[in-house]
Amino acid sequence: MSANPSQKPIDEGRLMQVLVSPIVSEKATAVAEKHNQVLFKVLQDATKPEIKAAVELLFKVQVDKVSVVNTKGKAKRFGKGVGRRDNVRKAYVCLKPGQELNFSGEGA
Repeated sequence: MSANPSQKPIDEGRLMQVLVSPIVSEKATAVAEKHNQVLFKVLQDATKPEIKAAVELLFKVQVDKVSVVNTKGKAKRFGKGVGRRDNVRKAYVCLKPGQELNFSGEGA
């Protein structure tokens, strides 16, 4: 995949699991229109090269760069007890110019 021989090849089975779900929200839509980026919820231990390879494999697009944000889960009350929401790792995937991803299911 890459020209760097020191990087180990990425397992295709793992790539299928790296992307948990796309994030579809007002903020994600604004980012998509302004910066040609797509947001994904990804596994906690996913690396940037894995995320890039997974998006390119699953959606057949070219990825320019990947930025990652870790969001800590909030502490919430559930009745008497206090629990925690899960930590979330988000990937901002910047597509190369002319590339487009469509989640709405509408055919062009």
